[in-house]
Amino acid sequence: MKPILFTQIDGNSSGYWTLLGLLAAFTAAALGATWYMEHNGHWVTGMTNQIVWGTPHVFAVFLIVAASGALNIASISSVFGRVMYKPLARLSTLVALALLAGGLMVLVLDLGRPDRLIVAMTKYNFKSIFAWNIYLYTGFFVVVGIYMWMMLERRMNRYTKIAGFAAFIWRLALTTGTGSIFGFLVARQAYDAAIMAPMFIIMSFSFGLAIFLLVLMVTCNTTERPLGDAMIVKLKNLLGVFVAAVLYFVSVHHLTNLYATEHHAVEAFILRDGGIYTTVFWVGQILIGGIAPLALLYHPATGKDRNMIALSCAMIIVGGLAQIYVIIIGGQAFPLSIFPGYEVSSSFYDGVVASYTPSLPELVLGLGGFATAFLIVAVAIRVLPFLPSTLADADVDPHYVAPPEPEEEPAEEATDADEATEPA
Repeated sequence: MKPILFTQIDGNSSGYWTLLGLLAAFTAAALGATWYMEHNGHWVTGMTNQIVWGTPHVFAVFLIVAASGALNIASISSVFGRVMYKPLARLSTLVALALLAGGLMVLVLDLGRPDRLIVAMTKYNFKSIFAWNIYLYTGFFVVVGIYMWMMLERRMNRYTKIAGFAAFIWRLALTTGTGSIFGFLVARQAYDAAIMAPMFIIMSFSFGLAIFLLVLMVTCNTTERPLGDAMIVKLKNLLGVFVAAVLYFVSVHHLTNLYATEHHAVEAFILRDGGIYTTVFWVGQILIGGIAPLALLYHPATGKDRNMIALSCAMIIVGGLAQIYVIIIGGQAFPLSIFPGYEVSSSFYDGVVASYTPSLPELVLGLGGFATAFLIVAVAIRVLPFLPSTLADADVDPHYVAPPEPEEEPAEEATDADEATEPA
């Protein structure tokens, strides 16, 4: 494997500045949506006393979970010693930090009172998983930032493996903490499950790698950097394994709940009687986010087509948002079981499935988180050398074998007919 030169992009084209303008416009629109919701109150959104975590939380949790998974490529190279992935480690750390920044931006702006974050950061209730997550999120920035510095600074390269191992452990803790938010909430029947933590870890692998692969393909294509088939094939095969693992954990989660009688009602709500939530689960999460991408990634024809691989990544992202939507919104819509074994009815919607319709400001704020993350990536790759100059098979694949050169065919001897000329 040849030494790889890392460079930044020129960033002088009209296309680059147009992209920055669009991303900045989306970010500004998200801030405007936040001002509108804060100025008028959250009654202008689809959120209610029953649905207190709306669409912005769906985007925020997705981005936070994907941030951990985007770091997976760097972990494979540093912790597990896979040399082929080393040229992608810098970009992996950048995408991870950018996604976490975008997710936390949405999360903080959706609090209703963002200034209350100061209280959460100065007064801790360590019985609350939310207090733990403040340390996990801020620690992720510190640990991954140091890891990135070790790779960018040549004098510190010898410490890359140690920093990479620390980042690997921290990212597992971060995703475990995010999944435990739902696993520890025993009041919600759709949440109360120990499998939530490991399921969120494998979800992070799938969502983060899908976003990373899209960023890699778009960046190499627009900057005309060679991207060999060997790298694409390895990444898309790894992505397929993660997608299959997510489907496995989802199946185990619901089959386990179906075994317990107390969860029969909520399982019937999600899988059969939930209306929009049932549709989002089967069509968005299972079909678009799971079965269809697996078929595209592993089919002999579409698995070699880069456009189909990019389409699979986009479908996985859409399916991931659908999965988080079902978990967060669907879990809140199902009524609380305050008195198990009894039917509850009152004027405060007790025992009634809560209604929720996402509003435009919520959707704009969520998309602004994506825009912020990609804006950070776009600016960073222009300022610092995050991108390898080449990812061609001959330069990054240690098992690459150059194809044999075609042998030259011997020249045929001229015949009498060939030498004959027409008479004058």
